[in-house]
Amino acid sequence: MSNFSFLQAASHPEELLQKAHDMGYMHIAMTDECSLAGIVRAHQRAKDIGLHLIIGSQFNVCDDEGQPWARMLMLVRNRSGYAALSTLITHARRRADKGFYELRRRDLADALPGVTCILLPTPEDSPLHTGNAIAWLKPRYISRLWLGCSLLQNGFDESWLSHLQTLGAIHGIGLTFTGDVRMHCPQRKPLLDTLTAISLRAALSDITGALAPNANQCIHTPQWLRLHYPVELLESSLKIAQQCTFSLDELRYEYPDEICPGGMQPADYLAACTWQGARQRFPHGIPLDVENQIRHELQLISELRYEAYFLTVHDIVSFARARGILCQGRGSAANSAVCYCLGITEVDPARMSVLFERFISRERNEPPDIDVDFEHQRRDEVIRYIYDKYGADRAALAAALITYHPRSALRDAARALGIAPELADRVAKDHQSWDGKQPNPQRLAALGLNPDDPAIAQWLDISSQLIGFPRHLTQHSGGFVIARGLLKELVPIENTAMAHRTVIQWDKDDLDALGLLKVDILALGMLSAIRHALDALRHKPDAPLRMQDIPPEDSQTYDMISRADTIGVFQIES
Repeated sequence: MSNFSFLQAASHPEELLQKAHDMGYMHIAMTDECSLAGIVRAHQRAKDIGLHLIIGSQFNVCDDEGQPWARMLMLVRNRSGYAALSTLITHARRRADKGFYELRRRDLADALPGVTCILLPTPEDSPLHTGNAIAWLKPRYISRLWLGCSLLQNGFDESWLSHLQTLGAIHGIGLTFTGDVRMHCPQRKPLLDTLTAISLRAALSDITGALAPNANQCIHTPQWLRLHYPVELLESSLKIAQQCTFSLDELRYEYPDEICPGGMQPADYLAACTWQGARQRFPHGIPLDVENQIRHELQLISELRYEAYFLTVHDIVSFARARGILCQGRGSAANSAVCYCLGITEVDPARMSVLFERFISRERNEPPDIDVDFEHQRRDEVIRYIYDKYGADRAALAAALITYHPRSALRDAARALGIAPELADRVAKDHQSWDGKQPNPQRLAALGLNPDDPAIAQWLDISSQLIGFPRHLTQHSGGFVIARGLLKELVPIENTAMAHRTVIQWDKDDLDALGLLKVDILALGMLSAIRHALDALRHKPDAPLRMQDIPPEDSQTYDMISRADTIGVFQIES
């Protein structure tokens, strides 16, 4: 478990994988709670160091009446198993409020294909309770069901192992080693305890019974495992690992196909839309240099197979324009004659020298990223159109990962460590961005604090470790991921705090790492201001009626800027 099981583990995915690699492991499973939010980062590090990553997740399952029933691990064996696990996480998350999940036994009535199930009994579970869970799961998973055993040196390991071996023998189910890892090294135990207190919104002194009794929930050396676990448990874990062959590299992302009418191929339809738009943009004839630029861009787009992406953005922009919603592509999309012809941007390639390779390049091999601004007062109409057209099963917003910054880390760590809230607030407010991870010692002294005081030193140390840790997921400002098939089979989807909005568990960096495309549907207040200005000018003769009719070169505007009279001028008013 990594720190993407928010506030439950004290190490980043990259730290866990690196530690396992350094200790000589060949395989490691990443199993955050009802989540695949950290799996892309784990996948990248595993590829870099040559470690076999097993993708999985763990769950607390309720019975059909909502009472605790079982805790279990699900490990992905193949592509169908990944789709099944991602779908299961989606169902559990969509059923609950943002940040929570609810998984019922009936959700497992049809065994997940391509998944190994490991039941994780706890000492609080009676033998009868665990036996009933095994009896219910065994006919569904047959040879894919195991009992997980974690021995954490808490004084009861021998009796616990004997209890599990007896259960396994009675019910004909094998045992396997599970580490129950929450940190990559034992030195993170104070941070793990602090995270537990933060999650319970309590001070450490009030929750001693909820804390792990020692620091053994870390990655141990293979030699240590051989000393403390029966060899058959370690051999069964190796057998399970070898059966799990899926990699995120197998994911294939496809844009919707309904954007092409009458069975046309995306390349043909994109070319038809582009040339039709070019004739509308240049009613007196397409300039030769623009025509050559369009042909060059269409060839490169076809070569890299991005036609469906451009057509998807074109469809969204066409909807907005049909509704009279002002929109404008921003950034490097302005360097595209195709985007101009499709109405995505208003930058005329006949009036400036465009460099398409700033936007799309064979050498960089990066997917295009078209950001489109819409009137901020009407962007919701565009978002509703996307959900209505593709459905919640095929479209969702990308996530934005909220992490701890110095001030939030200082405040949360103070609450857990029993530091007075007023003092924590003063120190947090005094912290400046250039101070780094820890407050400036001189300013601490000015506040009457001694950085060498053990309690203060521990607070500052824990706070600095907490910086950069994931806190929760929220929605991206407007990045939509739209899939041809079921998006939930590609990445889990969960609810946001806003009604009728959903978010995937990966953020922009994760999407970029896997080469998955998103469309940014952004809100821009200045477009609303331009809309109001155009409406106000409609009664004047020869006034511009559309945004593209506004003169690009206006001497009075530049004279005003030269006088530093820029109040209200977009992007330079300050």
